[in-house]
Amino acid sequence: MASMALLMTACSKQPAQTTGIPLSNLDTTAVPQNDFYQFACGGWMQNNPLPDEYSRFGSFDKLGLTNLEQVNSLIQELGSKTYTHGTVEQKISDLYSLAMDTARRDNEGFTPVQATLDEIAAISDRAELSRVLGEAMEFGIWAMYVEADALNSSMNILNEYQGGFALGEKEYYLDQDEHTTMIRNEYLKHIERMFTLFGFDRADERAKTVLRLETRLATAARNNVELRDPIANYNKMSVDELQTLVPQVNWKTYFDAMQIEPGVLSVGQIAHLQEAGKMLADEPLEDLKTLFAWQVIDGAASYLSNEIFMANFDFYGRILSGKKEPSPLWKRAVQVVNGTLGEAVGQMYVQKYFPEENKQRMLSLVRNLQAALGDRIRMTEWMSDETKAKAIEKLEAFTIKIGYPDKWRDYTDLDIDPALTYYANLQRAAKFEQAYSLSFLNQPVDKEKWYMTPQTVNAYYNPSSNEICFPAGILQYPFFDMSADDAFNYGAIGVVIGHEMTHGFDDQGCQFDKDGNMLNWWTDEDRARFRERTKVMEEAFNRIEVAPGVHANGAFTLGENIADHGGLQVSYLAFCKNEAAKPEAERLGVVDGFTPAQRFFLAYANVWAGNIRPEEILQRTKSDPHSLGRWRVNGALPQVNAWYEAWNVTEESPLFIPEEQRVKIW
Repeated sequence: MASMALLMTACSKQPAQTTGIPLSNLDTTAVPQNDFYQFACGGWMQNNPLPDEYSRFGSFDKLGLTNLEQVNSLIQELGSKTYTHGTVEQKISDLYSLAMDTARRDNEGFTPVQATLDEIAAISDRAELSRVLGEAMEFGIWAMYVEADALNSSMNILNEYQGGFALGEKEYYLDQDEHTTMIRNEYLKHIERMFTLFGFDRADERAKTVLRLETRLATAARNNVELRDPIANYNKMSVDELQTLVPQVNWKTYFDAMQIEPGVLSVGQIAHLQEAGKMLADEPLEDLKTLFAWQVIDGAASYLSNEIFMANFDFYGRILSGKKEPSPLWKRAVQVVNGTLGEAVGQMYVQKYFPEENKQRMLSLVRNLQAALGDRIRMTEWMSDETKAKAIEKLEAFTIKIGYPDKWRDYTDLDIDPALTYYANLQRAAKFEQAYSLSFLNQPVDKEKWYMTPQTVNAYYNPSSNEICFPAGILQYPFFDMSADDAFNYGAIGVVIGHEMTHGFDDQGCQFDKDGNMLNWWTDEDRARFRERTKVMEEAFNRIEVAPGVHANGAFTLGENIADHGGLQVSYLAFCKNEAAKPEAERLGVVDGFTPAQRFFLAYANVWAGNIRPEEILQRTKSDPHSLGRWRVNGALPQVNAWYEAWNVTEESPLFIPEEQRVKIW
């Protein structure tokens, strides 16, 4: 852990130059004590109206757009030259060209998927299903993937996860409120329309079959709150035990078709997998084939003709999310290249857009935040010394990844052939990705592996490796600014850093030890006290009305809300310590009428500035474990004592929470 001397002086060599906060972001007609989000972000929201292609457009999305433009320029530079087949440059430029060639896709129609649909149609015996499902990537009713064993984090094992219902959240199939019923009815129409476009007869009957089977799978599935329980979703067993659990599938045949010998695996959601097995045995074979055909159609629709693409957008984009039009073709092309050859693109990206000094300053910030979190753990009054010691051990064991990996992925075995269709090349990419994942099966965990590309505008904490990762893509304004003062950087990227660190100690992360094993390191008394405090957070967000008659899901968003709370507390402490240590000449005082403490909270709020469509509010409330941007400000700040002090918030404020009722965790 960083020493106190480092904590006090790490950033003092960086002269403060600007506040980093444009006054145009503010809505000075709003009262900050009454609606801090509107005050801090109202100007940004007015100056950045929601584009037709977005269901939500905020600071994250604006930076994401900048990154797409940067990556696009890099790809365009490649396109001006010719490369030997098999080089990374050839793969990137040819895949991009295939993505941009809509005329060719319009001419091909749905023929690129016809062979796969014919294979499904040719299934004549239920006994074939075990082999077919093992071979298939385009369809299935559960998923298999490789990751660290939750009880032995140094080794990878095979994991199973529920699937087979395209709307993702089981509530879409079961809830009876007016909006969800409308979505379900429109989904049924969408399935029928797509079957018709792909030349199937009895499209209306097929649509009803799909919805019925997906509803059956969704009913047996766990909801998003239940999926947050790592213990309940870890069920390690041998293949023989799996065969007894789900006898309707010949698992040896299935794994032979996957060309693997897992030995053992963890079944994520037992009831769903058992129901899927029963469905394979008791549903008419033709109905199962209809479901599989739909999954192929649904998965391929974005990569075929414009007519098919627009029909797909009409439901998923317009009806489900409220978008007015799809993203421009070039953006979709860049996103596919990013998703397929992400680290190859990332290598070019960091060479041009990520200076080494940014990485070094981030390292200083991370060390400061790490020390501050250690201080806050030691100061907790509700936790015993025994559990505190374990928490500090875990904090000190964090692996920190910044910017880009030290070891880049090898894309030699991925063959992008412009003579093949766009869809065929994406199938090759999917097989390449599956082979890459399965290559880690029963192997030691690769601690150098990254789970985001360098150009990604995001960050993560991985409990199985106890690591925090901050890709180069997020280390830009409005999160990070080399020319801005500490009030800005601690309020923005500092809180992001603290957020990811706190994930190691949220209601999920706290169930993993310093080595990434799902192992209890708490005393029973401390665990009970922790749950009491997290319950306060859960109930506070349950009370938030995100739309008329619709409330936030405090249990679903609990982990992210704890992380926001911890990030704010930890970063503010680090900021105060660092600011106090600076010579007066190296500090910005009151600027534009705002103190450094006030600018800290303004910078934080500006990270979550954004506009969002009503449809997207409802969708995200069902599907997103993060609270909506407005409530990551107006829901989070009233739990933080320092915000009250900085902005002189009194009990007259509608955001006021009595101190004894505020969340007190980290």
